Amino acid sequence: MNSILDPALLDPALQALRSQLEAAAAAFAGDSAHLGALLRAMIEDVQRATAEPVEVFPVKHHSPASALHMLRRLRARAPKVIYMEGCEDLNAALAGLHHCRFPVALQAFAPEAPAFPADWTPLNVVLPLTEFSAEYQAIAYCLQNPGTKLVFVDRSVDHVFQWMPKGGPPPGEDSGEADDGGDEPEAEEAAGEGEGEGASTGNTGNLHGGAVGLQIGDMQPTFGDFLDVLLRNAKVRHYSEWWTQYVEGPTLSCDYGTYRQVFFLVGSLLRRIGITEKDRVADGERERYMWTRIREHMQAHKVDPREAMYVCGAIHAVSPIPEFGSKGAAWTVPPKTPTQWFYGVVPSSYAAIERQFSLPAGEISIAQSMWDKGLQALELKPFKIEAEKKTEAEGKPTVRKKAAAPGAPAAPVEAVPAAVSGSGLREFLTRPPTFVAADDEQLMRWCVDIVRLARKHGYNASTADTIAILHTATLLARLRDRPHPSPYDFQDAAVTCLEKDRVPGRRDVRRLCQILLGGDRLGRVGYESLPPLAQDVYDRLAVLGVNLKSSRIERALLDIQGRPELLPASDLLWRLRYLGAGVRPIMGERTLGHKPKQESWDIEIGKHQGSLIQLGYEGLTIEQVLEKRLKAKAFEATSRAAKALEAAEDSVLYLRSGRLTRELGLRATELLRAELGGNDAPEIFQRVRGLVHYYRTLGMPDWIKDFVSTGYRHYATLLPTAFTDRGTAPRQLAAMLAFIFTQEALAFSMGCERSQLLIAVAQAEPEDPPKIALRWAAQWILGQRSEDEIRADFQHLLHSPLLLPAFPEYMAGFLLALEFTPRISRLAVEFLSRAFAALPDEVLVPWLPKLVVTLRPLGPGVMQTLVKEAGLAFPRELSKLPAWEFSWDRSVPVAPPPVPKARNEAKPAAKATRAAPAAQRTPGELAVATLLRAEPASLDALAGLLGVPATWAPLASEASAATSEAESVEGEATEVAAAAASAVDTPLSQLLAAHPEALQALAARVQALA
Repeated sequence: MNSILDPALLDPALQALRSQLEAAAAAFAGDSAHLGALLRAMIEDVQRATAEPVEVFPVKHHSPASALHMLRRLRARAPKVIYMEGCEDLNAALAGLHHCRFPVALQAFAPEAPAFPADWTPLNVVLPLTEFSAEYQAIAYCLQNPGTKLVFVDRSVDHVFQWMPKGGPPPGEDSGEADDGGDEPEAEEAAGEGEGEGASTGNTGNLHGGAVGLQIGDMQPTFGDFLDVLLRNAKVRHYSEWWTQYVEGPTLSCDYGTYRQVFFLVGSLLRRIGITEKDRVADGERERYMWTRIREHMQAHKVDPREAMYVCGAIHAVSPIPEFGSKGAAWTVPPKTPTQWFYGVVPSSYAAIERQFSLPAGEISIAQSMWDKGLQALELKPFKIEAEKKTEAEGKPTVRKKAAAPGAPAAPVEAVPAAVSGSGLREFLTRPPTFVAADDEQLMRWCVDIVRLARKHGYNASTADTIAILHTATLLARLRDRPHPSPYDFQDAAVTCLEKDRVPGRRDVRRLCQILLGGDRLGRVGYESLPPLAQDVYDRLAVLGVNLKSSRIERALLDIQGRPELLPASDLLWRLRYLGAGVRPIMGERTLGHKPKQESWDIEIGKHQGSLIQLGYEGLTIEQVLEKRLKAKAFEATSRAAKALEAAEDSVLYLRSGRLTRELGLRATELLRAELGGNDAPEIFQRVRGLVHYYRTLGMPDWIKDFVSTGYRHYATLLPTAFTDRGTAPRQLAAMLAFIFTQEALAFSMGCERSQLLIAVAQAEPEDPPKIALRWAAQWILGQRSEDEIRADFQHLLHSPLLLPAFPEYMAGFLLALEFTPRISRLAVEFLSRAFAALPDEVLVPWLPKLVVTLRPLGPGVMQTLVKEAGLAFPRELSKLPAWEFSWDRSVPVAPPPVPKARNEAKPAAKATRAAPAAQRTPGELAVATLLRAEPASLDALAGLLGVPATWAPLASEASAATSEAESVEGEATEVAAAAASAVDTPLSQLLAAHPEALQALAARVQALA
């Protein structure tokens, strides 16, 4: 082996590689003299991997070169069994690949995992697959040829989480972050001529969510110093560009043996100086597991090692562990936890794969273009995973052709020996890459198409830009020591020549280049491969008449009033929205007591198919999964009464199950009894108020009655402590009082007594200003404090220089009382008006933002009452403003006390008495008239407020005497009326004078009753 490598390493063409190896060795050893030991160790790794009886096939994740050599190798000679790097229990998911459009991902999902930290659940693992990867070609071949068995041999998904550190963030957290970008369409366009079948119509970077990503053939360096030296000397920006230029491109057309040797060399280099010690130890554990499983399977099935193939990453292929090989040392596999796993297939996308494994944008599209170019140049037909075809058509006999023997090649291809000669390796290391003519043709086609695509998106591009891009790409390749421009050179050249001072459209040139090179592609799982829950959803939503398989947003319009049969579909859509399965309402709502008439929905089930599939692991129907989720929310160890009550309300909205709602409501009552504070009182109050209002028309269930009575007693007991506890916020205290006062009637019907509340308020001794104001409001409702006393308290605050800075806090607490007693709205308007007039600027200005924050959570109903009350305090017309004054500032005239038994009091009314004789009164009216005449003070005060003289009609016995004296006192009565009118010259009297109809009607009614 030394005779093979030494001449090649001394060749001048490898000076760049030599300098990189020396720099990397110096970073580890500090002396370039150790480079010889490093190279000898690499040669030993290559020799050990080549000499292994089990044919080791080194690959890199989503490498088109690996896929091409796997395709050629399988067509040349079929192995009996293929062992593949991949979680061993993912074999159960392979059957679902027949009806999929790639890319997709094999998935293992565990909704519950008691053996792992609680914040890790649910556990989720994905293994993405693309058609231009070696693993896909091997899987497709094994599914088409049952004579070759495929076995995953890597650690199980349970061990994936077992071997993770228990500290730090949950696994997959970074992958589950929300998308930064957003809604820019990322549709795949073939040279600007429309969208492909699997084109993505949105940002699919977060398609895998918080899943842990697995890849077969991870070749990413993790040692930072090595990576920096590599990129700096190769004049590239990232590792993927280096790999494409120095490994991927050159190995596309080499023979099979040379491909293995090159991958072994690169894998050995990365394993020894390219990754950290932590990753090296983790790789060793996995390699022990894989070789142990390989030996166990070969022994159990009597497999000859020379008839087996082992597909793994190049780093694992050159492992120096004692367990390496078919005759390696024994190792005991650690046991699994009792976690229950579910397996299936979920859709993936190029963007999701790039984000999952931190690849540069467009990397997978470039790999696909290289795969297509290699297939065309080598004239190869790839293996495809297709749906299983029926052998007989319905009603028609078919003639079966003789099937090829298992393992027979699909096309006559000359077998390639696994060994490689020294001249073959030297040729590979010294000759320039092939496919130059095809590369030139492809580059010119890219230049033409990017200009056409740029013009379509608003760029001012022309044919001259096509020529400029071609020459600039060639120039950049020469500056970077490349024999031919790479896709990265083409992208840089296009940006340089086309980008001007601004981006005219929604996409810049770099994004257009990514679209041109393939763009994003979204996979899809076929109906037959979906779990029963997903199939049930597709069947039940078929009535909507939309394409649920589309990756675009489908708009569904539901006229439920005209087509009542759409109501079940509406219910299902709301349940899917609650579970987050890719539907979004545009018009419509789901609230307590609401009957839908028309709804509009955006449906993206085709794009978010993975979420629907994961729901299928939790149950057979959406209703079952929803009930399970609601119970989990209410019965988890950390649940509180508010969460359980929310679950009960959600069960009413989405399931309409009285049994489930009662169970959740009783759980909420139980949790409420155990709570020691009022932290959740605002949320509990709002939900209970809505539920009680909803059930009034249907009949109050026992569980809501029990909850209200329990809450009344519970909060009444907590009131004395809540008034004095600094940890209880005023808003929480206001919610407790609101619960008590608004649900008082229902609580009384369940046996509660108000004496408990009276004692609690009497015992309260608050010190905080907002809580003191809340206590005043509560005492007013309970009759322990009058309106005048509250007004006097606030007047005292405004006139006391020491208490004036605290007035906003008192006012904030008083406004919180609007939630449970709208009666104070008039007082609130009065106090606010006085505050705006009396508070100094240094107190008023900082208070205004706090006032807005205080009023915001009150809700539209309370705010509407407050605004309406404020509107009544101001004049209706602008002309009345100069003479206007607040009602509370207006002096109210008091009528003089009546003189009993004075004949003169009845004289002014004598004329009216004659004009309008007394009507016949019923016994009830006579009793009311007698009562009013015995206690005239109330009507006298009312007459004073109305600005009219307080005169009383004579009794029937005095009517005749009053008639005889009417003429003598008429002039005197006129003078008294004029004097009273002049004495009460107020805006109210002016209003009554302008519109006397109401007052005349009232006076006539009073006279009739008197």
